[in-house]
Amino acid sequence: MLQNPSSWVNFATMQLLEGKVASAAIKEDLKNKVSALTSKGKKVPHLAAILVGNDPASETYVASKVKNCKEVGINSSLFKYESDITEEMLLEKITELNNDKEIDGILVQVPLPKHISEKKVILQIAPKKDVDGFHPLNIGNMVLGFPTFISATPFGILLLLQHYKIETSGKNVVIIGRSNNVGTPLSILLSRNNNEYGNATVTLCHSRTKDIQSIAQKANILIAAIGKPKFVTADMVKENAVVIDVGINRVKDETKKSGFALKGDVDFENVAPKCSYITPVPGGVGLMTIAALLMNTYKAAEFND
Repeated sequence: MLQNPSSWVNFATMQLLEGKVASAAIKEDLKNKVSALTSKGKKVPHLAAILVGNDPASETYVASKVKNCKEVGINSSLFKYESDITEEMLLEKITELNNDKEIDGILVQVPLPKHISEKKVILQIAPKKDVDGFHPLNIGNMVLGFPTFISATPFGILLLLQHYKIETSGKNVVIIGRSNNVGTPLSILLSRNNNEYGNATVTLCHSRTKDIQSIAQKANILIAAIGKPKFVTADMVKENAVVIDVGINRVKDETKKSGFALKGDVDFENVAPKCSYITPVPGGVGLMTIAALLMNTYKAAEFND
């Protein structure tokens, strides 16, 4: 459960970008749309999720996705396999789902066992059912601004900014982390000529960037997606900046029953007082990622109609 940050943050100068609030609004809208489909006798969107192995984090993520599908009325099917499933068998299952007219969206939870190529899995999923937005065709369409599936985490961040009416046009945005599924696509989306969420001047930082601190200090909007707990410290953040924390890191914590706590890439306690807006961890971007996935699944049903 998210701790109440009021014990260390002055809410007069800072507002939480709560994924719980924004995702609830999105899910309510989707619930109404799916209900309208049902009332008209049309097909309800159907998501197929594939889970390989017994990684606790992956099991939790997939269970949450299935649960959220149910909440909005989207059908879902979970296909779970042991970690020793062959690559060939997994690819065959994906082909089967590609050809199944009842299935609109397919996601394969990562990471996968080392003997299975994530690249082959991504390429095997039909682009029109690729609700994770990882297929090269969907990435290319995203770059060109064509209708497509946007990767769920970048899409979720855009939806969060829109919900809280955070202006991006003309702003300096600094993204720390250049991954193919978050940092790189987000840098393209925020810099493109789009009045809803774009027209920003974007700097994409990474492990080879020199003097990240001075670059980050110039950001009106700072997005941390580097996968290192508390990497972004208070001296890296401009006064009144908007800070988006994508990180979800498991850190040992003997005070917790589970033995660990979830920490973001931002040192929340010390950074938050300087911000105009900031996402909590948990309770921020993670919930928006799931909301975006649901939106992509609904869109997939339209594509496959």
